[in-house]
Amino acid sequence: MNAKQNNTIAQTMKEAMYKLWSFPGGITLAGNKSQSNKETISTAKTPKQLIIPLSQHIGQPAEAVVKVGDKVLKGQLLAQANGAISAPIHASGSGIVSAIEEHAVPHPSGLVALCIIIDTDDYQQWFDCQPLLSDADTAEHSIHNLTHEQITTQIAQAGIVGLGGALFPSAAKLHTAEQKQTDTLIINAAECEPYITCDDVLMRRRPEEVILGILLIKKVVGAKKCLIGIEDNKPEAYQALLAAISGYKLPHTEPQIEIIPVPARYPAGGEKQLIQVLTGKQVPSRGLPMDIGIICHNVTTAAAVYQAVYRGEPLISRIVTVTGGAVKHPQNIEVLIGTPIREVLDQVGVAYNKIEKVIMGGPMMGFSLPSIDVPVTKASNCLLISEQGELATPPPAMPCIRCARCSDSCPMSLLPQQMYWYAKARDLEKANAYNVFDCIECGCCSYACPSNIPLVQYFRYAKNEINNEQKERNKANIARERHEFRLERLEKAKQAKAEAARLRKEKLAKKKALDAKKAQQESDATASDTDKKDTNDSADLIQEAIARAKVKKAQQQAQKKNTDNLTADQQRQIDEANERRSIE
Repeated sequence: MNAKQNNTIAQTMKEAMYKLWSFPGGITLAGNKSQSNKETISTAKTPKQLIIPLSQHIGQPAEAVVKVGDKVLKGQLLAQANGAISAPIHASGSGIVSAIEEHAVPHPSGLVALCIIIDTDDYQQWFDCQPLLSDADTAEHSIHNLTHEQITTQIAQAGIVGLGGALFPSAAKLHTAEQKQTDTLIINAAECEPYITCDDVLMRRRPEEVILGILLIKKVVGAKKCLIGIEDNKPEAYQALLAAISGYKLPHTEPQIEIIPVPARYPAGGEKQLIQVLTGKQVPSRGLPMDIGIICHNVTTAAAVYQAVYRGEPLISRIVTVTGGAVKHPQNIEVLIGTPIREVLDQVGVAYNKIEKVIMGGPMMGFSLPSIDVPVTKASNCLLISEQGELATPPPAMPCIRCARCSDSCPMSLLPQQMYWYAKARDLEKANAYNVFDCIECGCCSYACPSNIPLVQYFRYAKNEINNEQKERNKANIARERHEFRLERLEKAKQAKAEAARLRKEKLAKKKALDAKKAQQESDATASDTDKKDTNDSADLIQEAIARAKVKKAQQQAQKKNTDNLTADQQRQIDEANERRSIE
């Protein structure tokens, strides 16, 4: 596309009748995008060794499901998601797992993390991918035949995260948006930071993938409308997206898709700033876009969704802008995740003797790498290889002169001066009271500061310290709760033991009382029987005595009667006989 056509499209973009709002602050920067956005998307070679970190997303690191010595295929699962906020990791190439160990990863401090290292082979055979659709399917009927769960599951299994820089697992984000009944889907195509052009080139070269990915995301969240915000310095990308949309005969029930040019003003590509420009709505402090019925995704994320659903491919590569004064051929190159940065630089051609800095990201929000032997990750959207003098090194910081330029440039309407004072004094409570966590670390305040104070560094420091203190408080609270729970458990156990003893005592007392009562009853019964027997025996004895007495009396009377009838001589003989008997 020649310059005349570009100018015509740019004029059309400016004349488009869209109601736009504005966000506070912001700055105008030199784009420096023309160096890298003229080329097509090239493909990086498969490296001899892939270094794939298990943590390439917000949340818990993935958990390895392979071991050293395993042979893996391209696209095969290496590590599964570990929790609700996590994402799986897949093999970027086929080969043998040679190690699972700590290795340096992209971080300004040279941080190390657990990585799976694969020695690649010459075959690069793909794992059996299972797409839901094919490129032959039309958007009109195929997408609407899929369920929300099918799409979300495919996205989750593909390990897709926010590729605009947030790295939040996309499936979790879509699931939450679906539950909150999102009204508007915003696609971030602004790409406002200088030097970075990977989104721009993606929209130019693969607009159909972007649009189909957007339709899939809309299907899941059920948004009534979709707004694609693109900076007005990207006329070719704007035209390509328009042509892609017109190429699909969308049904009348399909939510409306609008491509809206926005002024090129940094940081218009910030999520909250783009939402405010397109809708006039402000995301509440420490809130999320979903709190106001909006969800925001990056165009590269949408393209990754397309690849997962239409081709079954997990996220194993991404487009990286390699640019800067020390790069011989600045370009956008599709790189396998885990490729050492040194090999990428060798492929595009870098004058190593000219390198001043190697920055991952842009000059405003990126960071310098301490080594080029770290791997490309899902977060690597740009490698800025600056030469001497290309990026001005700020002079030493001077005292704050209270000019308020930092406040004027802040797109979040914060008070950077006050935040700076409290962060410097380690008065973290007051820094937090001034909403330091609302800072998006765009660098506008540092850029505008005439005293060259590295304000963003102070704010990052304050955030880290506050987070660390909160973690310590949480640990202390957990320890306290555990201690209190233990004391409560012991007290309950003591009370339960005492209650059990009391119940046993009561039961024993009741048993004793019952046994005593029973014994008494038996004793009383025995005594009664004895009394009755004694009474009966006494009565019998009395009767016997009476009978004997009667017999004796009868005998006496009979004897007396007989005696009375004896003569004197007979009586004398009887007496003598009785006397002899007594002598004998």
